[in-house]
Amino acid sequence: MFDRILKKIQERIGARQYVMTLHAEEEMDDDGLAITDIENIILIGKIIERQKDSVTSESKYLIKGRTWAGDEVIVVTKLGPTGKLIIITVYRTGEHR
Repeated sequence: MFDRILKKIQERIGARQYVMTLHAEEEMDDDGLAITDIENIILIGKIIERQKDSVTSESKYLIKGRTWAGDEVIVVTKLGPTGKLIIITVYRTGEHR
């Protein structure tokens, strides 16, 4: 359903055309996640939901995947006005393989 946008998001990761919000970095640190985990989740994960901001009409995408250790994580992203990928936040779901 979201194949086209997921491909764009994955291309931004491969080209290193992304930025992380301070909130995402703090959540990553709190959950013991590395940037390689986040990149891997985006590269092999699936979009599970699109959320639309009621004020700005911007779309955010929730991508679910697994870390190298097998923990399930959701990464919340959006494509910014400059075309870069913005990683808004990340969080563990509590599920482990």
